[in-house]
Amino acid sequence: MKMLPLQAAMTAALLSVALGISAKPLVVCTEASPEGFDPVVYVTAVTADAAAETMFNRLVDFKPGTTEIRPALAKSWDISEDGLTYTFHLRDDVKFHTTDYFKPTRNLNADDVLWSFQRQLDPKHPWHDKSTTGFPYFESMGFKELLKSVEKTDDHTVVFTLTRPEAPFLADVAMPFTAIHSAEYADKLLAANKTGELNSKPIGTGPFIFTRYQKDAQVRFKANPEYFRGKPPADPLILAIAVDNNVRLQKLKANECQIALYPKPDDLPSIKADPNLKVSELAAMTTAYTAMNTTRKYMSDARVRHAINIAFDKQGYNQSLYGKGNAIDATGPYPPTLLGFNDKLQNPARDLDKARALLKEAGVPEGTEFTLFTRNGGGPTNPNPMLGAQRMQADLAQIGLKVNIKVMEWGEMLKRAKAGEHDMVSAGWAGDNGDPDNFLTPNLSCDAAKNGENYARWCNEEFQGLIDKARAVAEPAERAALYEQALDVFDKDQPWIPMAYPKMFTAMRKNVEGYTQSPLTNNNFATTQVK
Repeated sequence: MKMLPLQAAMTAALLSVALGISAKPLVVCTEASPEGFDPVVYVTAVTADAAAETMFNRLVDFKPGTTEIRPALAKSWDISEDGLTYTFHLRDDVKFHTTDYFKPTRNLNADDVLWSFQRQLDPKHPWHDKSTTGFPYFESMGFKELLKSVEKTDDHTVVFTLTRPEAPFLADVAMPFTAIHSAEYADKLLAANKTGELNSKPIGTGPFIFTRYQKDAQVRFKANPEYFRGKPPADPLILAIAVDNNVRLQKLKANECQIALYPKPDDLPSIKADPNLKVSELAAMTTAYTAMNTTRKYMSDARVRHAINIAFDKQGYNQSLYGKGNAIDATGPYPPTLLGFNDKLQNPARDLDKARALLKEAGVPEGTEFTLFTRNGGGPTNPNPMLGAQRMQADLAQIGLKVNIKVMEWGEMLKRAKAGEHDMVSAGWAGDNGDPDNFLTPNLSCDAAKNGENYARWCNEEFQGLIDKARAVAEPAERAALYEQALDVFDKDQPWIPMAYPKMFTAMRKNVEGYTQSPLTNNNFATTQVK
């Protein structure tokens, strides 16, 4: 029978949907290679984007573009009146990825949640010692001391019992280090003595399924047709790694990628003038800073840190790196949008004579050399690392200090900074959950100093006591007062030079739809498509 034109069109449309022909590839130019694909064992944003946001889910997560908690793998939860017990009720329709190296036999259940947390919590867990990096976020957030137990009451109910009330607990559980793995897949790898494949051949529940990684070049994913929130419209998703901001922009203009992360602020006018491009911008929860290693000779003296701070031209630095109106000069470890920001803190006036006097008082010889680590490519908190390092070098030369700039790949720099090989390191932090504790505990706590995630290696008992107390308080005004006091302690001891609270920019083709910038700076492409 001859098919009528309308019937033919309808059949073709149905066939294209069935075959996935209507989906278009989405290529995103990113700024660095992921460290791996197990979001539990790394802390960088680039790894979170390439793993936690693509392939994994948590019990709860954030509504796109906000810090509002919403259900994810848990459809609901209950909190006891004393704040010590959290009961999560799991969805029963969540499937793990099917790949050529793993085919799940069951949906997600409570055993997967237990495995994912006990692996980090229990030293006797068979996977506890399999991570060569430990569990940096779990440890630096103090979760070992916080979690009394994680138990299941049935296949779809998990109960967390805490040792103390913890105001940001629900927001913490939405972070990448709480990603839920397949216990079934882990058991298979352990039996085959292939535990390293948990990191190199990931299996999750997320919107995209891992297909291939070419180091320093690209990560490829396909859309997950069984994703519990619906199959993503982009298929495949390709993360194209381009360290240089200029290269990312060139690729965007040539339509070799449809999204380019973290363009340089001075490129924004040309991007906005291009009829094929658009820019999304947001006052994100970010801080750029330089950590001073307080365990190193001379840097252990607060007078030396003060001298460096008052010799550094922060205003000139920020004008050079971010341009007018694209960043606020930082005064503390987190931006003014967060609870407890201490607006009484002010940047000290630049005073070279006072800086030299402080160095002399501390016994620092003229010509003393300090090593500054910086990354080799621009990112959201440091769009031009080499320029920034050279400005620091020039400023400190004026007070008789030499700065030896060491430029290295992002992952290598973090590894060496964690090992404490630096005197100073140019770093940045993007808030993961909208709570001030997320800036203070992972970066400045005594636990984080022990495991190296606190690059200043600063452990101050007064500061620690205040942030511990603030975590246990639910009332916002009381928490805010405690954080203001903690920031006073930070300011007096100056383990960091807080540099800037920069805006975040994302450049894209005009035919890109469904992308939402996050104030937490994570990039999720589950709803993004090229029209």
